[in-house]
Amino acid sequence: MTTHPFTLALAAPPLACSIAAGMQHVADYVVRAAKAGAALVCFPEAYVPGMRSLDFDVAPHDPAGLAAALTQVRALARQHRIAIVLPMEWPDEGGGLLNLAWVIGPDGELLGAQTKNQLDPDEDSTYTPGDKRHVFELDGLRFGIVICHEGWRYPETVRWAAVRGAQLVLHPHFGGSDFSGEALREWGAADGPIYEKAMQCRAAENTVWFASVNVGLRYSLSGSAVISPAGRCVAHLGHEGPGLLVTTIDLAEASGRLARRYAPQRYRDDGCAA
Repeated sequence: MTTHPFTLALAAPPLACSIAAGMQHVADYVVRAAKAGAALVCFPEAYVPGMRSLDFDVAPHDPAGLAAALTQVRALARQHRIAIVLPMEWPDEGGGLLNLAWVIGPDGELLGAQTKNQLDPDEDSTYTPGDKRHVFELDGLRFGIVICHEGWRYPETVRWAAVRGAQLVLHPHFGGSDFSGEALREWGAADGPIYEKAMQCRAAENTVWFASVNVGLRYSLSGSAVISPAGRCVAHLGHEGPGLLVTTIDLAEASGRLARRYAPQRYRDDGCAA
């Protein structure tokens, strides 16, 4: 079988609470990922300016500052010849805030964005849900993006991309705290939280690669990891503090075979009331 290697970086930078702080870490991790030979680097959920309504304060919403940050990220991609997936908050047309991930090509081209469409119930007062899903193309890679709660509790978001030919699904998320909690010691522990097990399920139930990235928190609930189409964790970061995970995956292993067997016509409503 012909192999199709692709080098991916997952950036788990320190907690950031403002555009300026976040962009300082973004620039640092982009340089590190490029030097390591990665073709793409993905950052955690809402990393710029920071995830709102949690146990830390985030600077006030700044549309002009966000636009300037996106311009800066495009310049970083072009300068270092690396694709970047940067989750940010972004104003929507109705005056609310979207939780989305921008996709920037290695030439600095804006390839689009994926919004978080399935919000956690606790986010209803903070963010506005999006209503479209996308797959992206990059140097022989076809990939989708699902954001945090979507990947944990709405597996159809991953299947949506896999059915449409995605070999890889990226999963930026925020899980844990930098201030209190218990640091996990073992990845995928039997008595641990569900999150790392869910990563394995999302990959294996669709036979695609699944790459999940968290902020580098002191007390994380889920470690950044790359999961093979067989559901095996092939690389992961520890649970304490920041780091950069760089892994080469074989896209040829992502057959999408199980995803393509999805047959929605077999789920017709029989008219019976619950």
